[in-house]
Amino acid sequence: MRRAILVLCALAALPGRRADATDAEVTINTDRPAVTESSVVVPVGALQSENGLQVTDVASHDVLDLPQAWLRYGLLEKTELRLGLPDYYRNLPLSGAGAAGFGDTSVGVKQQLGPAGGFDVAAVAYLSLPTGADPISSHGYDPGLQLPWSRALSALWTAAGQLAAYWPTVDGRRNYTSEATVLLDRQLSAPWDAFIEYAADIPQRGGSRQLLHVGTAYKIAPHHQIDLHAGVGLTDAAPRSFIGVGYSFLYLQR
Repeated sequence: MRRAILVLCALAALPGRRADATDAEVTINTDRPAVTESSVVVPVGALQSENGLQVTDVASHDVLDLPQAWLRYGLLEKTELRLGLPDYYRNLPLSGAGAAGFGDTSVGVKQQLGPAGGFDVAAVAYLSLPTGADPISSHGYDPGLQLPWSRALSALWTAAGQLAAYWPTVDGRRNYTSEATVLLDRQLSAPWDAFIEYAADIPQRGGSRQLLHVGTAYKIAPHHQIDLHAGVGLTDAAPRSFIGVGYSFLYLQR
């Protein structure tokens, strides 16, 4: 994990594209807080940090999850490198019993395939590494593939969605899981938008996890964003509810 962090930091220190007049017009575009990933990559030579915390009601007890940190580095015009830092999980209240510790690290790449026919499309491939605490880690090398897309419907409305496949290790065995999402986003003002989203994970073993998810994001500056989101489970296997907040920033090299 330390080596992966050092690699991304070293890449961020390399000379990127020269700053020009358009840099002031570049605004942050994040993957969070929706389940659906963004269908575009970060600018070449830029480093984007996305962070948050979430409280989830799982089986009638609350679990705190933070910092939900992703580092995204623009390697090429339509290619970015990604590093998912390990999350810390802890049952609430803090004095209660239950497993606590850091989860696994993940590394990946996003390739922007669009725009094509009015759609922005991307492919995200990643690998989760078993770096977490014993009661938290999957203890496996778990791949995943995501295909997010988006299309502007008007100046204010955008439709988006994602098809994905995951191969998590559960109790020492692969449990192939497919995913489908659909999202509708409304631009409330130039820096402020809100969305509603439906997401469904269907594992090979176990019940489907279906969610109804709403959220909003506000750009406090062109390269800085805060977000708030919440959701409810629609099936027995899904979390009963969750709520989270986040802060993300984009660093453009000069």
